[in-house]
Amino acid sequence: MIEVRHLSKHFRFYHKPVDRLKEIMLRKPRHHLHTALDDVSFQVGDSETLGILGRNGAGKSTLLKILIGVLLPDAGEFNITGRITGLLELGTGFDANLTGAQNIRANGLFLGMNAQQIEERRQAIIEFSELGSFIDEPLRTYSSGMVMRLAFSIGIHADPSCFVIDEALSVGDAHFQQKCMRRIREFRAQGGSIIFVSHDLNAVKMLCDKVIVLNGGHVVFEGEAEEGANYYNRLLAEDTEFPDEDVETAYYGTGEARIIDYELRGRQSDTSSVASGETVDVLLDIEAYENLEEITVGLMVRDRFGQDIFGTNTWYLNQPLAMRAGERKQCRLTLEMNLAPGKYTLTLALHESSDHTRRCYQWCDNLIRFDVSGIRGTQFGGICRLPLQCDFVDIPADSPGAETHAAR
Repeated sequence: MIEVRHLSKHFRFYHKPVDRLKEIMLRKPRHHLHTALDDVSFQVGDSETLGILGRNGAGKSTLLKILIGVLLPDAGEFNITGRITGLLELGTGFDANLTGAQNIRANGLFLGMNAQQIEERRQAIIEFSELGSFIDEPLRTYSSGMVMRLAFSIGIHADPSCFVIDEALSVGDAHFQQKCMRRIREFRAQGGSIIFVSHDLNAVKMLCDKVIVLNGGHVVFEGEAEEGANYYNRLLAEDTEFPDEDVETAYYGTGEARIIDYELRGRQSDTSSVASGETVDVLLDIEAYENLEEITVGLMVRDRFGQDIFGTNTWYLNQPLAMRAGERKQCRLTLEMNLAPGKYTLTLALHESSDHTRRCYQWCDNLIRFDVSGIRGTQFGGICRLPLQCDFVDIPADSPGAETHAAR
Protein backbone atom coordinates (compact mmCIF):
# COMPACT_ATOMS: atom_id res chain seq x y z
CA MET A 1 0.00 0.00 0.00
CA ILE A 2 1.10 3.57 -0.76
CA GLU A 3 -0.34 6.49 1.17
CA VAL A 4 0.64 10.07 0.33
CA ARG A 5 -0.54 13.01 2.45
CA HIS A 6 -0.13 16.71 1.58
CA LEU A 7 3.19 16.27 -0.24
CA SER A 8 4.97 19.42 -1.45
CA LYS A 9 8.32 20.02 -3.15
CA HIS A 10 10.00 23.29 -4.20
CA PHE A 11 13.18 23.96 -6.15
CA ARG A 12 15.37 27.05 -6.09
CA PHE A 13 16.41 28.28 -9.52
CA TYR A 14 19.39 30.60 -9.91
CA HIS A 15 20.22 32.63 -13.03
CA LYS A 16 23.96 32.18 -12.47
CA PRO A 17 25.96 29.70 -10.33
CA VAL A 18 27.61 32.58 -8.49
CA ASP A 19 24.19 33.75 -7.27
CA ARG A 20 24.21 30.89 -4.76
CA LEU A 21 27.32 32.31 -3.09
CA LYS A 22 25.96 35.87 -3.21
CA GLU A 23 22.77 34.72 -1.53
CA ILE A 24 24.72 33.16 1.34
CA MET A 25 27.07 36.11 1.81
CA LEU A 26 24.62 38.96 1.33
CA ARG A 27 21.69 37.13 2.94
CA LYS A 28 19.39 38.34 0.19
CA PRO A 29 17.38 36.08 -2.11
CA ARG A 30 19.01 35.61 -5.51
CA HIS A 31 16.71 32.85 -6.69
CA HIS A 32 13.16 32.27 -7.79
CA LEU A 33 11.14 29.44 -6.32
CA HIS A 34 9.57 26.77 -8.51
CA THR A 35 6.79 24.69 -6.98
CA ALA A 36 6.99 21.18 -8.44
CA LEU A 37 4.38 19.65 -6.11
CA ASP A 38 1.80 21.38 -3.95
CA ASP A 39 -0.35 19.55 -1.37
CA VAL A 40 -0.56 16.23 -3.26
CA SER A 41 -2.51 13.43 -1.57
CA PHE A 42 -3.64 10.00 -2.77
CA GLN A 43 -3.71 6.34 -1.80
CA VAL A 44 -2.94 3.13 -3.69
CA GLY A 45 -4.21 -0.08 -2.12
CA ASP A 46 -2.98 -3.65 -2.48
CA SER A 47 -3.68 -5.15 -5.94
CA GLU A 48 -4.46 -1.65 -7.21
CA THR A 49 -2.91 0.35 -10.05
CA LEU A 50 -2.85 4.14 -10.04
CA GLY A 51 -2.20 6.00 -13.28
CA ILE A 52 -0.65 9.46 -13.18
CA LEU A 53 -1.27 11.78 -16.12
CA GLY A 54 -0.05 15.28 -16.76
CA ARG A 55 1.76 17.44 -19.26
CA ASN A 56 5.54 17.76 -19.18
CA GLY A 57 6.50 19.76 -16.10
CA ALA A 58 3.34 18.85 -14.19
CA GLY A 59 5.33 17.21 -11.37
CA LYS A 60 5.03 13.52 -12.25
CA SER A 61 8.72 12.64 -12.20
CA THR A 62 9.34 14.67 -9.04
CA LEU A 63 6.57 12.77 -7.27
CA LEU A 64 7.98 9.38 -8.31
CA LYS A 65 11.53 10.34 -7.28
CA ILE A 66 10.23 11.22 -3.82
CA LEU A 67 8.44 7.88 -3.52
CA ILE A 68 11.53 5.97 -4.70
CA GLY A 69 13.75 7.90 -2.26
CA VAL A 70 15.81 9.89 -4.76
CA LEU A 71 14.38 13.22 -3.49
CA LEU A 72 13.10 14.40 -0.12
CA PRO A 73 9.82 16.33 0.18
CA ASP A 74 9.71 19.83 1.66
CA ALA A 75 6.37 19.16 3.35
CA GLY A 76 3.91 16.34 3.86
CA GLU A 77 4.55 12.66 4.35
CA PHE A 78 4.12 9.30 2.68
CA ASN A 79 3.98 5.72 3.86
CA ILE A 80 4.84 2.66 1.77
CA THR A 81 4.22 -0.88 3.00
CA GLY A 82 7.11 -3.11 1.97
CA ARG A 83 9.81 -2.55 -0.64
CA ILE A 84 9.28 -0.18 -3.57
CA THR A 85 11.15 -0.50 -6.86
CA GLY A 86 10.57 0.86 -10.28
CA LEU A 87 11.68 2.27 -13.61
CA LEU A 88 12.33 5.99 -13.62
CA GLU A 89 14.80 7.58 -16.02
CA LEU A 90 16.58 4.88 -18.00
CA GLY A 91 19.99 4.16 -16.54
CA THR A 92 19.15 5.21 -12.97
CA GLY A 93 21.20 3.04 -10.63
CA PHE A 94 23.34 1.62 -13.46
CA ASP A 95 27.06 2.00 -14.23
CA ALA A 96 27.61 2.29 -17.98
CA ASN A 97 31.15 0.89 -17.67
CA LEU A 98 30.01 -2.34 -16.02
CA THR A 99 28.60 -5.28 -17.93
CA GLY A 100 24.92 -6.15 -17.76
CA ALA A 101 25.74 -9.08 -15.44
CA GLN A 102 27.75 -6.83 -13.12
CA ASN A 103 24.93 -4.29 -13.11
CA ILE A 104 22.52 -6.98 -11.94
CA ARG A 105 24.48 -7.17 -8.69
CA ALA A 106 25.02 -3.41 -8.37
CA ASN A 107 21.44 -2.44 -9.15
CA GLY A 108 20.04 -5.32 -7.10
CA LEU A 109 21.90 -4.05 -4.03
CA PHE A 110 20.66 -0.54 -4.82
CA LEU A 111 17.08 -1.86 -4.80
CA GLY A 112 17.51 -3.57 -1.42
CA MET A 113 18.26 -7.18 -2.32
CA ASN A 114 21.10 -8.95 -0.51
CA ALA A 115 23.91 -10.87 -2.23
CA GLN A 116 22.23 -14.25 -1.75
CA GLN A 117 18.91 -13.08 -3.22
CA ILE A 118 20.69 -11.59 -6.23
CA GLU A 119 22.58 -14.82 -6.90
CA GLU A 120 19.43 -16.93 -6.56
CA ARG A 121 17.53 -14.76 -9.05
CA ARG A 122 20.39 -13.97 -11.45
CA GLN A 123 19.47 -16.58 -14.05
CA ALA A 124 15.76 -15.69 -13.94
CA ILE A 125 16.65 -12.02 -14.44
CA ILE A 126 18.86 -12.81 -17.44
CA GLU A 127 16.28 -15.10 -19.03
CA PHE A 128 13.46 -12.58 -18.58
CA SER A 129 15.56 -9.77 -20.08
CA GLU A 130 16.25 -11.86 -23.23
CA LEU A 131 19.65 -10.16 -23.58
CA GLY A 132 21.49 -13.39 -24.34
CA SER A 133 25.24 -12.95 -24.81
CA PHE A 134 24.89 -9.16 -24.46
CA ILE A 135 24.57 -9.67 -20.70
CA ASP A 136 28.40 -9.85 -20.60
CA GLU A 137 28.90 -6.65 -22.63
CA PRO A 138 29.36 -3.16 -21.11
CA LEU A 139 26.12 -1.27 -20.59
CA ARG A 140 27.43 1.63 -22.68
CA THR A 141 27.03 -0.61 -25.75
CA TYR A 142 23.32 -1.22 -25.02
CA SER A 143 20.46 0.46 -26.83
CA SER A 144 17.83 2.24 -24.74
CA GLY A 145 15.49 -0.74 -25.28
CA MET A 146 18.11 -3.15 -23.94
CA VAL A 147 18.67 -0.98 -20.87
CA MET A 148 14.92 -1.01 -20.27
CA ARG A 149 14.83 -4.81 -20.54
CA LEU A 150 17.52 -5.16 -17.91
CA ALA A 151 16.06 -2.50 -15.60
CA PHE A 152 12.55 -3.97 -15.70
CA SER A 153 13.80 -7.51 -15.20
CA ILE A 154 15.87 -6.59 -12.14
CA GLY A 155 13.11 -4.44 -10.65
CA ILE A 156 10.32 -6.99 -11.01
CA HIS A 157 12.51 -9.78 -9.58
CA ALA A 158 13.35 -7.73 -6.47
CA ASP A 159 10.05 -8.91 -4.91
CA PRO A 160 8.67 -5.39 -4.37
CA SER A 161 5.37 -4.62 -2.69
CA CYS A 162 5.04 -1.50 -4.84
CA PHE A 163 6.24 -1.03 -8.41
CA VAL A 164 6.66 2.35 -10.12
CA ILE A 165 6.89 2.77 -13.90
CA ASP A 166 7.65 6.12 -15.55
CA GLU A 167 7.39 5.98 -19.37
CA ALA A 168 10.34 3.57 -19.58
CA LEU A 169 8.29 0.83 -21.28
CA SER A 170 7.74 3.08 -24.30
CA VAL A 171 11.28 2.41 -25.57
CA GLY A 172 10.91 -1.38 -25.74
CA ASP A 173 9.79 -3.39 -28.75
CA ALA A 174 6.20 -4.62 -28.99
CA HIS A 175 7.04 -8.18 -27.95
CA PHE A 176 8.82 -7.16 -24.77
CA GLN A 177 6.22 -4.49 -23.92
CA GLN A 178 3.51 -7.17 -24.03
CA LYS A 179 5.67 -9.44 -21.89
CA CYS A 180 6.12 -6.65 -19.33
CA MET A 181 2.39 -5.95 -19.29
CA ARG A 182 1.64 -9.62 -18.57
CA ARG A 183 4.18 -9.61 -15.73
CA ILE A 184 2.69 -6.40 -14.33
CA ARG A 185 -0.78 -7.96 -14.31
CA GLU A 186 0.61 -11.03 -12.52
CA PHE A 187 2.30 -8.76 -9.98
CA ARG A 188 -0.97 -6.94 -9.33
CA ALA A 189 -2.92 -10.21 -9.05
CA GLN A 190 -0.48 -11.28 -6.33
CA GLY A 191 -1.35 -8.22 -4.26
CA GLY A 192 1.21 -5.70 -5.52
CA SER A 193 0.54 -1.96 -5.79
CA ILE A 194 1.51 -0.15 -9.01
CA ILE A 195 1.99 3.49 -9.96
CA PHE A 196 2.01 3.87 -13.74
CA VAL A 197 3.01 7.07 -15.52
CA SER A 198 2.55 7.18 -19.28
CA HIS A 199 1.32 9.37 -22.12
CA ASP A 200 -0.14 6.22 -23.72
CA LEU A 201 -3.79 6.70 -22.76
CA ASN A 202 -4.79 3.22 -24.00
CA ALA A 203 -2.22 1.61 -21.70
CA VAL A 204 -3.48 3.72 -18.80
CA LYS A 205 -7.09 2.73 -19.47
CA MET A 206 -6.25 -0.97 -19.74
CA LEU A 207 -3.97 -1.18 -16.73
CA CYS A 208 -5.14 1.35 -14.16
CA ASP A 209 -7.99 1.13 -11.66
CA LYS A 210 -7.96 4.89 -11.10
CA VAL A 211 -6.11 7.99 -12.28
CA ILE A 212 -4.90 11.28 -10.90
CA VAL A 213 -4.11 14.19 -13.22
CA LEU A 214 -1.39 16.64 -12.20
CA ASN A 215 -1.23 20.19 -13.50
CA GLY A 216 1.24 22.73 -12.19
CA GLY A 217 2.06 20.47 -9.24
CA HIS A 218 -1.60 20.19 -8.14
CA VAL A 219 -3.96 17.23 -8.32
CA VAL A 220 -6.71 18.57 -10.57
CA PHE A 221 -8.54 15.27 -11.09
CA GLU A 222 -8.89 11.96 -9.28
CA GLY A 223 -11.23 9.23 -10.46
CA GLU A 224 -11.78 6.43 -12.98
CA ALA A 225 -9.21 5.84 -15.71
CA GLU A 226 -11.37 6.75 -18.71
CA GLU A 227 -12.64 9.94 -17.10
CA GLY A 228 -9.07 10.85 -16.19
CA ALA A 229 -7.92 10.34 -19.79
CA ASN A 230 -10.73 12.59 -21.01
CA TYR A 231 -9.79 15.24 -18.46
CA TYR A 232 -6.15 15.02 -19.56
CA ASN A 233 -7.27 15.64 -23.15
CA ARG A 234 -8.86 18.85 -21.91
CA LEU A 235 -5.53 20.00 -20.55
CA LEU A 236 -3.81 19.17 -23.82
CA ALA A 237 -6.26 21.47 -25.56
CA GLU A 238 -4.97 24.24 -23.26
CA ASP A 239 -8.56 25.26 -22.70
CA THR A 240 -9.69 27.58 -19.95
CA GLU A 241 -13.43 27.13 -20.35
CA PHE A 242 -15.30 24.07 -19.13
CA PRO A 243 -18.93 24.77 -20.03
CA ASP A 244 -20.07 21.18 -19.43
CA GLU A 245 -18.99 19.47 -16.20
CA ASP A 246 -20.23 16.05 -17.32
CA VAL A 247 -16.89 14.34 -18.00
CA GLU A 248 -18.47 11.23 -19.54
CA THR A 249 -19.73 13.35 -22.44
CA ALA A 250 -17.51 16.40 -22.10
CA TYR A 251 -17.74 19.46 -24.34
CA TYR A 252 -14.98 22.02 -24.30
CA GLY A 253 -13.12 24.35 -26.63
CA THR A 254 -12.84 27.98 -27.67
CA GLY A 255 -16.31 27.90 -29.27
CA GLU A 256 -15.17 29.60 -32.50
CA ALA A 257 -16.80 26.70 -34.36
CA ARG A 258 -19.26 24.14 -33.03
CA ILE A 259 -21.05 20.94 -33.94
CA ILE A 260 -24.70 21.92 -33.64
CA ASP A 261 -26.23 18.63 -34.78
CA TYR A 262 -24.97 15.09 -35.33
CA GLU A 263 -26.11 11.61 -36.30
CA LEU A 264 -24.62 8.14 -36.92
CA ARG A 265 -26.70 5.88 -39.15
CA GLY A 266 -26.08 2.57 -40.92
CA ARG A 267 -27.04 2.50 -44.59
CA GLN A 268 -28.74 -0.89 -44.25
CA SER A 269 -30.02 -0.72 -40.67
CA ASP A 270 -31.05 2.97 -40.92
CA THR A 271 -30.29 3.22 -37.15
CA SER A 272 -27.32 3.62 -34.82
CA SER A 273 -27.34 -0.15 -34.26
CA VAL A 274 -25.28 -1.48 -37.16
CA ALA A 275 -23.79 -4.76 -38.32
CA SER A 276 -20.07 -5.40 -38.56
CA GLY A 277 -19.10 -4.70 -42.17
CA GLU A 278 -21.97 -2.26 -42.75
CA THR A 279 -21.31 1.13 -44.34
CA VAL A 280 -21.98 3.91 -41.82
CA ASP A 281 -22.52 7.64 -42.32
CA VAL A 282 -21.71 10.18 -39.61
CA LEU A 283 -23.46 13.48 -40.37
CA LEU A 284 -22.33 16.67 -38.63
CA ASP A 285 -23.82 20.15 -38.89
CA ILE A 286 -21.06 22.68 -38.22
CA GLU A 287 -21.45 26.41 -37.56
CA ALA A 288 -18.62 28.96 -37.43
CA TYR A 289 -18.77 31.97 -35.10
CA GLU A 290 -15.52 33.53 -36.35
CA ASN A 291 -13.77 33.69 -39.72
CA LEU A 292 -11.64 30.54 -39.69
CA GLU A 293 -9.19 29.71 -42.46
CA GLU A 294 -8.59 26.21 -41.18
CA ILE A 295 -11.00 23.76 -39.54
CA THR A 296 -10.14 20.10 -39.07
CA VAL A 297 -12.95 17.63 -38.37
CA GLY A 298 -11.77 14.63 -36.35
CA LEU A 299 -13.28 11.45 -34.97
CA MET A 300 -12.19 8.72 -32.55
CA VAL A 301 -13.93 5.37 -32.04
CA ARG A 302 -13.64 3.87 -28.54
CA ASP A 303 -14.71 0.48 -27.24
CA ARG A 304 -16.67 -0.19 -24.04
CA PHE A 305 -13.43 -0.11 -22.01
CA GLY A 306 -12.64 3.38 -23.29
CA GLN A 307 -9.74 2.22 -25.45
CA ASP A 308 -9.07 4.17 -28.63
CA ILE A 309 -9.82 1.83 -31.54
CA PHE A 310 -9.57 4.09 -34.57
CA GLY A 311 -9.16 7.79 -35.17
CA THR A 312 -8.54 10.10 -38.09
CA ASN A 313 -9.36 13.61 -39.27
CA THR A 314 -9.76 15.70 -42.39
CA TRP A 315 -6.21 17.03 -42.03
CA TYR A 316 -4.84 13.53 -42.63
CA LEU A 317 -7.35 13.07 -45.46
CA ASN A 318 -6.05 16.30 -47.07
CA GLN A 319 -9.53 17.86 -47.08
CA PRO A 320 -9.14 21.34 -45.56
CA LEU A 321 -12.16 23.39 -44.55
CA ALA A 322 -12.49 27.18 -44.23
CA MET A 323 -15.62 28.96 -42.95
CA ARG A 324 -16.83 32.51 -42.43
CA ALA A 325 -18.54 33.76 -39.30
CA GLY A 326 -22.22 32.72 -39.35
CA GLU A 327 -21.69 30.10 -42.06
CA ARG A 328 -23.03 26.56 -41.63
CA LYS A 329 -21.91 23.39 -43.37
CA GLN A 330 -22.79 19.72 -43.22
CA CYS A 331 -19.95 17.19 -43.10
CA ARG A 332 -20.50 13.55 -44.04
CA LEU A 333 -17.95 11.02 -42.76
CA THR A 334 -18.39 7.56 -44.31
CA LEU A 335 -16.66 4.45 -43.04
CA GLU A 336 -16.93 0.68 -43.19
CA MET A 337 -17.74 -0.46 -39.65
CA ASN A 338 -15.38 -3.44 -39.61
CA LEU A 339 -15.48 -3.84 -35.84
CA ALA A 340 -16.36 -6.84 -33.71
CA PRO A 341 -19.86 -6.87 -32.16
CA GLY A 342 -20.10 -4.75 -29.02
CA LYS A 343 -20.82 -1.28 -27.65
CA TYR A 344 -18.80 1.71 -28.86
CA THR A 345 -18.68 5.49 -28.62
CA LEU A 346 -17.65 8.15 -31.11
CA THR A 347 -15.71 11.23 -29.99
CA LEU A 348 -15.84 14.20 -32.36
CA ALA A 349 -13.71 17.32 -32.55
CA LEU A 350 -13.16 20.57 -34.43
CA HIS A 351 -9.69 22.05 -34.25
CA GLU A 352 -6.89 23.69 -36.18
CA SER A 353 -4.13 21.75 -37.98
CA SER A 354 -3.37 18.07 -37.29
CA ASP A 355 -4.46 17.69 -33.65
CA HIS A 356 -6.46 19.40 -30.93
CA THR A 357 -3.44 20.53 -28.92
CA ARG A 358 -2.83 23.47 -31.27
CA ARG A 359 -6.19 25.25 -31.20
CA CYS A 360 -9.26 23.36 -30.15
CA TYR A 361 -12.59 24.87 -31.26
CA GLN A 362 -14.70 22.07 -29.79
CA TRP A 363 -14.01 18.61 -28.36
CA CYS A 364 -16.92 16.27 -27.66
CA ASP A 365 -15.97 13.15 -25.72
CA ASN A 366 -18.16 10.07 -26.36
CA LEU A 367 -20.73 12.20 -28.14
CA ILE A 368 -22.38 9.35 -30.05
CA ARG A 369 -23.06 5.87 -28.67
CA PHE A 370 -23.69 3.00 -31.05
CA ASP A 371 -23.88 -0.79 -31.13
CA VAL A 372 -22.31 -3.25 -33.54
CA SER A 373 -24.35 -6.45 -33.63
CA GLY A 374 -23.89 -9.38 -35.96
CA ILE A 375 -21.34 -9.78 -38.75
CA ARG A 376 -21.92 -9.28 -42.47
CA GLY A 377 -19.71 -11.49 -44.60
CA THR A 378 -16.74 -13.53 -43.37
CA GLN A 379 -16.56 -14.32 -39.67
CA PHE A 380 -13.47 -13.16 -37.76
CA GLY A 381 -11.99 -13.03 -34.29
CA GLY A 382 -10.50 -10.16 -32.33
CA ILE A 383 -11.64 -6.56 -32.32
CA CYS A 384 -11.52 -5.61 -36.00
CA ARG A 385 -11.61 -7.11 -39.50
CA LEU A 386 -8.60 -6.43 -41.72
CA PRO A 387 -8.65 -7.03 -45.49
CA LEU A 388 -7.15 -10.47 -46.10
CA GLN A 389 -6.54 -12.53 -49.21
CA CYS A 390 -5.46 -16.17 -49.19
CA ASP A 391 -3.84 -17.89 -52.18
CA PHE A 392 -2.57 -21.47 -52.55
CA VAL A 393 0.21 -22.29 -55.01
CA ASP A 394 1.35 -25.80 -55.92
CA ILE A 395 5.00 -26.55 -55.11
CA PRO A 396 6.58 -28.87 -57.69
CA ALA A 397 7.81 -32.13 -56.18
CA ASP A 398 11.30 -31.62 -57.66
CA SER A 399 11.73 -28.05 -56.34
CA PRO A 400 14.82 -27.36 -54.17
CA GLY A 401 14.16 -28.09 -50.53
CA ALA A 402 10.95 -30.03 -51.12
CA GLU A 403 12.33 -33.20 -49.53
CA THR A 404 13.62 -31.28 -46.49
CA HIS A 405 10.26 -29.60 -45.89
CA ALA A 406 8.43 -32.89 -46.32
CA ALA A 407 10.68 -34.51 -43.73
CA ARG A 408 9.81 -31.85 -41.25
